[in-house]
Amino acid sequence: MKTTSTVEAATKGAGLVLLVLASGQFLMTLDSSVMNVSIATVAKDVGTTVTGIQTAITLYTLVMASLMITGGKIGAIIGRRRAFGIGLVIYGAGSFTTAIAPNLTVLIIGWSFLEGIGAALIMPAIVALVAGNFPPTKRSAAYGMIAAAGAMAVAAGPLIGGAFTTFWSWRWVFLGEDVIVVLILLTMRKIQDVPPGERPHIDFVGALLSIVGLSMAVLGVLKSAEWGWLQPKTDAPTLFGASLVVWLILGGLFVLWLFMEWEERMERQGKEPLLRMELLGNRQLSGGLMMFFFQFMVQAGTFFVIPLFLSVVLGLSALATGVRLLPLSFSLLIFAIAIPKFWLQANPRRVVRIGLLALFGGALMLAAGIDPEADATITTIPMLLMGCGIGALASQLGAVTVSAVPDERSAEVGGVQNTATNLGASLGTALVGSILIATLTASFITGIQNNPTVPDQVKAQASTELASGIPFISDADLQAALTNAGVPPDLTAQIVQENSEARLVALRASMSIVALFTVVALFLSTRIPTKAVGTA
Repeated sequence: MKTTSTVEAATKGAGLVLLVLASGQFLMTLDSSVMNVSIATVAKDVGTTVTGIQTAITLYTLVMASLMITGGKIGAIIGRRRAFGIGLVIYGAGSFTTAIAPNLTVLIIGWSFLEGIGAALIMPAIVALVAGNFPPTKRSAAYGMIAAAGAMAVAAGPLIGGAFTTFWSWRWVFLGEDVIVVLILLTMRKIQDVPPGERPHIDFVGALLSIVGLSMAVLGVLKSAEWGWLQPKTDAPTLFGASLVVWLILGGLFVLWLFMEWEERMERQGKEPLLRMELLGNRQLSGGLMMFFFQFMVQAGTFFVIPLFLSVVLGLSALATGVRLLPLSFSLLIFAIAIPKFWLQANPRRVVRIGLLALFGGALMLAAGIDPEADATITTIPMLLMGCGIGALASQLGAVTVSAVPDERSAEVGGVQNTATNLGASLGTALVGSILIATLTASFITGIQNNPTVPDQVKAQASTELASGIPFISDADLQAALTNAGVPPDLTAQIVQENSEARLVALRASMSIVALFTVVALFLSTRIPTKAVGTA
């Protein structure tokens, strides 16, 4: 009887531990998707533009990507449970700061930096705490539940954000996150800690190089619409006659090369590197990481563009926008759960390629279907396809990466995997957003220049003052701004029409780039194994 009671208690304890860790994963993933349906509303409330919110989203994922490996190392030194708790406190402070943010600067401090730093401590700790609290026989199922919690957050995020924004305020979402943080902190004593690492040293030089390199490269992409890729725009910063963008990207890549050289030097000297380069030489692991990278590029790009189409072009509320994204959420969950359950011996490479083809088809359908006269239901089938694609990828990639190395290195793989996913999300948002604004600006200025009813003075003013980028706003907001500025009604109508047409061109170009991401990923999918994980 005593043995039975002990087993039952252990089982209940394991269930609580899994619930706590899954809640942490849910919270981290939720923050990446909950505000996409409310971009336009948040921009108005903090006095910025869509580009400003794009910057906040990009910086949030960039901070996580650049600090994820370092966060894992800190957890190995101070203990995973302590890192998990400290990360939650920092994350909670960031959520509260975001909730009360009066302007973009405070929003970025809270959302992008504090929450990003907290997440960089939390996510690697979750991977290690699962390994430390579950035996090998139950570890796979536990990781599956953690992944399912992340998928549920992707599914529920748009609807939660839309409901709060429509009926109350988007700020309550971040206050609600603080409630979850407090509940997790109160129950995390049940989690068994993982002992600190044997060598309590952090490769500070490697950490600095990785942070600087990634930040420079992503910042270059982020500012490309405003500054120009190679040819500098008006009043844009330059270096040797070229736009600063190209120098930021090249400089970032050079610093990342220095990072790799430094890590190899550390290994040769028998010291503890931030990242062992031989991990990236593992064909299966590098293949899984590349697919994770492109999956999150596509996911982030889609979740940035489509809510703008639904809310700004079609005028849907945040809640209605979230409802229109539900087909993607439902099909993602179904495929992520059903494929491992009913297709146990699935060929991972085949499943991944089928998923990429579904993503490609959905992105192309969205690019073709974006039209101001279209009904919002035009997004249903493409969203279903893209959800099936993401779900198919999610069903395979986690097992592919974790099984590529021995179990004792799973935490290390978790840090690299989280870096790949967040870097993909960061670059996806930055690149797609940059192309959106650049295409919108170029198309609008061209339309104004070719419109014979627009006075020459207005054409010249548009070419000089709007060259650095124009805001992505609705027809109603633009018309109100022009009317308040005293622009004649007939000229206002012409400008609004040109903006509407340029906006459609920009949205279609952005979704076409998302489709291109999937094609590139198809060419790189040869590194995914053809045998199901666990088979000979």
